[in-house]
Amino acid sequence: MKLSYLSETLIGSEIVKLGGEIREKIRQGEKIYNFTVGDFDPKVFPIPKELENEIVEAYRQHFTNYPSAEGNPDLREALAAFIKEWEGLDYSPAEYLVAAGGRPLIYALFRAIVDQGDKVVYAVPSWNNNHYTHFVGAEHVVVEAGPEANFMPTAAELAPLLKGATLLALCSPQNPTGTVFSKEELEKICDLVLAENARRGEGEKKLYVMYDQMYWHLTYGDIQHYNPVSLRPEMRQYTVFIDAISKVFAATGVRVGWSFGPATIINKMKAILTHVGAWAPMAEQKATARFLHNKPAISNYLSQFKTAVEDRLRGIYNGLMTLKAEGLNVDAIAPQAAIYLTIKIDLVGKHTADGKLLATQADVSDYLLNEAKLAVVPFYAFGAAKNSPWYRLSVGTCKQEDIDGMLQLLKAALVKLK
Repeated sequence: MKLSYLSETLIGSEIVKLGGEIREKIRQGEKIYNFTVGDFDPKVFPIPKELENEIVEAYRQHFTNYPSAEGNPDLREALAAFIKEWEGLDYSPAEYLVAAGGRPLIYALFRAIVDQGDKVVYAVPSWNNNHYTHFVGAEHVVVEAGPEANFMPTAAELAPLLKGATLLALCSPQNPTGTVFSKEELEKICDLVLAENARRGEGEKKLYVMYDQMYWHLTYGDIQHYNPVSLRPEMRQYTVFIDAISKVFAATGVRVGWSFGPATIINKMKAILTHVGAWAPMAEQKATARFLHNKPAISNYLSQFKTAVEDRLRGIYNGLMTLKAEGLNVDAIAPQAAIYLTIKIDLVGKHTADGKLLATQADVSDYLLNEAKLAVVPFYAFGAAKNSPWYRLSVGTCKQEDIDGMLQLLKAALVKLK
């Protein structure tokens, strides 16, 4: 059967493949420590009670009709006030666009800015930039970031790639790494973008930045979140933000996301989504608008939520550092942000107890799943090299009491190797 070029050339998801294997093992009764999903177990991390109550009340008030195409006015007003108070960014409600989470907004931004054959610059590992670039038929211009800079792209790496590019896709805190841009590095990147746009002629398309800050509230210790516009106000005309309640309030299934940036771009994105129909539900919009004005509830929730997530990240990190000190082939980057821990499990070339060679990183992933009952997502699923020994570990469904058991099984599996 002959189908479209796009459908025939879509890249399969390693995460979906791994998820299928995990579900089958669980169905057969196996205990699996599943750290793959960038989601939350509502029993472990429920949404704020006040938000839940607002959603229920909105349905009781029969807010079940179509919302405004750009997002309801009360929600865009609440978002403008929320972002101004919490992040110091002053955008009018007309510069906001609401949709059913971040994905439709990212898709609309790519469609609004990028033409077929345009250059899109992004780093790997990163979430889905390769797929969105493929959707629009653009040229992939890829930086493979490394552990030296916590897997964040540096200005030095990006500098030779920006000439003639249309879009630079950045994410901080980053999925899958749970790491962030430093102030100095992001300033350097902004300066590169500004210099490149100053170089271009009057009628030439500019270089725009997509700044995905979905996890920006979730930073730990002394780590701070920075954004291009606060650091370089001139970046305002070139930066489009992607954000949502999905991660900050453990509300991935509530489906309320927003983008803000130059009104010209936001309006084009709105026109695209008008035909797609990817609106956030009316009741959830009404509830979110009300909840965002409840600063005490937000502050209280974030205090407890961030502590719980950080405790899990640090507990696993400390356990891995103990294994490393014992001479086992594991490593990790200290927790910085989001719900992810970047870990290294370098076992290629080892032999299992029954003599099987772990010849590839895929073999290592299978060994971890079958022997240690540990499911983590390899960085090659996020565009990194196939031989990368690094993984994303997500604590969104992690119960505190499972950490010791997971570490003990992992140690036992590592010790068996020769």
